[in-house]
Amino acid sequence: MKHTITFLPDHITAVVNKGDTLLNAAARAGVYVHACCGGDGVCGKCKVLVKGEVRSDKANLKQEDWDKGFRLACRSVVESDVEVTIPELTTKGGKALKRKPKTTRAISAKALDSLVGTWSVDPPVSKLYLELPSPTIEDNIADMQRVMRGIRQHWPDPRDPYYDLPQLITYLPKTLREADWKVTLLFLRGRHKGDPFRIIDIEAGDTTGKLYGLAIDIGTTTCSGVLLDLHSGEVLAESSAYNGQISFGEDVISRIIYAARPGGLKTLQAKVVATINSIIEDICRQLIISPSDIAYMMAAGNTVMSHLLLGIDPKYLREAPYVPSVSEFPLTRAAELGIHAHPSTRLFLYPCVASYVGGDIVSGAHACQIAKSDKVSLFIDIGTNGEIVVGGKDWLVCAACSAGPAFEGGGIQYGMRASAGAIEKFQIHPETLEPMLVTVGQTKPSGICGSGLIAIVAELLENKVIDQQGKFRHDLDTPRVRQGSSGWEYVLAWKHNSMIGEDIILTEVDIDNLMRAKGAMYAGYQTLLESVGLSFADLDQVILAGNFGAYLDLEQAICIGLLPDIDREHFYYLGNASLLGCQISMCDMSRFREREGVRQLMTNMELSENQDFMQHYMAALFLPHTDMRLFPTVQKKLEESI
Repeated sequence: MKHTITFLPDHITAVVNKGDTLLNAAARAGVYVHACCGGDGVCGKCKVLVKGEVRSDKANLKQEDWDKGFRLACRSVVESDVEVTIPELTTKGGKALKRKPKTTRAISAKALDSLVGTWSVDPPVSKLYLELPSPTIEDNIADMQRVMRGIRQHWPDPRDPYYDLPQLITYLPKTLREADWKVTLLFLRGRHKGDPFRIIDIEAGDTTGKLYGLAIDIGTTTCSGVLLDLHSGEVLAESSAYNGQISFGEDVISRIIYAARPGGLKTLQAKVVATINSIIEDICRQLIISPSDIAYMMAAGNTVMSHLLLGIDPKYLREAPYVPSVSEFPLTRAAELGIHAHPSTRLFLYPCVASYVGGDIVSGAHACQIAKSDKVSLFIDIGTNGEIVVGGKDWLVCAACSAGPAFEGGGIQYGMRASAGAIEKFQIHPETLEPMLVTVGQTKPSGICGSGLIAIVAELLENKVIDQQGKFRHDLDTPRVRQGSSGWEYVLAWKHNSMIGEDIILTEVDIDNLMRAKGAMYAGYQTLLESVGLSFADLDQVILAGNFGAYLDLEQAICIGLLPDIDREHFYYLGNASLLGCQISMCDMSRFREREGVRQLMTNMELSENQDFMQHYMAALFLPHTDMRLFPTVQKKLEESI
């Protein structure tokens, strides 16, 4: 259920879901509310006057304020349409500070339903229940012949399926007799149209009601899984876990190096398998099923992750000319890799394009159907190894650019992943320079995640706390900008308001690391577009993939130069594109069979030794860019804030 909030005195409205907090709603609407404890309710600074129904408590509020209708924005949950008046802040002299509403409020990109399209429920595996007559002296044909005869009586396909050797026939006789000749067969369809079916398992009794498929995204940082009912296509459960390989390196290069050590490859394979198993166990626990009930698995990951999962040496992926061992991965029995699965369960891995453009990008591009579109698309997966695809139905050009770990909190003094306590939303009052902090889970702040880092730097830039080189001004009348042990810094949260008992700061070194990361991404877009004679003006749509992309504030990402400054209507959010592609392919064989055409259409460009990329990268080491003609709306915004 949706509700409308009107923020006074600025008369800004926002539509939110029932159950959202006023502080979150204000942050998304670009409305400043003084809140320095991340939404934990302990600082008492986010006091607002509420007219309408909210669910709240009296934490850190005097009774007289409560009786007048004041509430803490962070502790007030929306129950109806409400009107919220934000009290004026005052200067040291007691005068009311002028409010400065954002001229461009937070904008969200559109959902991608129209581009993803629809899909049928026609999975790669199916079941058939048979009640077979038991053998007699007169009818004593072999057990497998008896099964085949039963299949022909129900099978619309005139071709006989073939069966697994030797696994199936080793337990077929015993299963048939213990089940009193009432059994369910599990069939695997061919990867190409016209391929015959294969019998991969036989189960006692009627198990046709259970047909589950697991889609898996094998991320460098996080692995995610979704369990589907393959009869309906419905998502039954989902789970995620940090990739256990992180302890051996946060990026793919570190893991390639570790894999070269004695026993390193085997260790890394075991870690990612253990991570997948933890996801399977969590999902099975939610539904009270067994891992052996999962009939099929479909996964996607970058090229390095795919190699490590299969135990393939990734050494040559980082050595020129950057060649993967294999691009089309074989259909694998999951159990043989150590994954908790029935011995018959197959694991399909999406094919890769090049050393650093993997199956996760093929899966995402496949999901949003850019290879079938007349429009020119820019597909972006922002992360440590940022991947980019440009093109449409006639051609696709792709590349990877090493952005570094800043978008995931790495290389930032108080950086962290997007877990409880991470600052994810930030605004600053233009006169007091006091922050508005919202954290994941609305607890006291304990660090900064990637989306929070972008929000902080964009706000500091827009309010002239830092210049376009990422350097702090030294003439500001605020204790929050100070010189620290490693240079100038801004205090986001004082130690008494933080979870960790120390000041949480953002330093110039942190800003520099972000500028390098965003510069690599932007230079990648430019280089790919120019390689095919296009510019940003030629783009019809920009598709933001990855979980990180879903949490980006579009205006703030454009403000720092991470995304191109073009018509906001061209932007779409896809979320975890890799996982979505696996889900679609798991459900619909016709959509699945299109994946190879997507990969073949993609031409990879190596950026690491590309001179144009290096020139664009150096030009992008500025906020938002050295060429402000590329960012007209940001230039106007910065000029207006003088």
